[in-house]
Amino acid sequence: MSSAPDGPPYPDAPWHLHGSMWVSLFWLPRAAEGAGGVRPRGLWGAAWVDYADPSPLTYRELLVARPVRRGAAVRVEITDIWVDSPASRDGGRALWAIPKGLGTFTTPASPTGGTWSAEVGAVPTASTTVAERGRGGPRVPLRFTTDQPAVPETDGPRVTPVSGSARVRPLRARWQLGPDGPLSWLAAARPLGSVRLEAFRLRFG
Repeated sequence: MSSAPDGPPYPDAPWHLHGSMWVSLFWLPRAAEGAGGVRPRGLWGAAWVDYADPSPLTYRELLVARPVRRGAAVRVEITDIWVDSPASRDGGRALWAIPKGLGTFTTPASPTGGTWSAEVGAVPTASTTVAERGRGGPRVPLRFTTDQPAVPETDGPRVTPVSGSARVRPLRARWQLGPDGPLSWLAAARPLGSVRLEAFRLRFG
């Protein structure tokens, strides 16, 4: 954590993150208008994340992302994301150009099943009921790179490597999108499947 009197109220990079993630994949058959611009057709992922100790910050998160091609490389662009931690919001924006906003979250009592929900600006945004489907597999490696357009807090785009591992468990997930919320466009997408990344360990940055 930065200790300078006028320094940022968030940890310095890299962040070593621990927790669980509930991920669903979708296919958007045609471009859709979303908060902040048009969302192109193609593959999308949506996830709820619970960051736990010993992460530098503990908080909840809802994000939507898509794969993007940069030459021969395929990277990940996070287009929509909310957290319930101002420090996470500020650090994500300043360090990696991740366009985090603030939301209010309700979390399930058990990691194996229950309902997640989020409101943004008091507007219902998403609700997802999850239930695990059988046993998970062994811990698997995770490696990808985020590629984010500039936000006001940065002097340009940010490309950030992410690596780590998690145990993968099959998941049943039923999503509901608020018709007046910033993810209403995702209701036009076809769900493809869901997993839980249990006890993940990630180095971000």
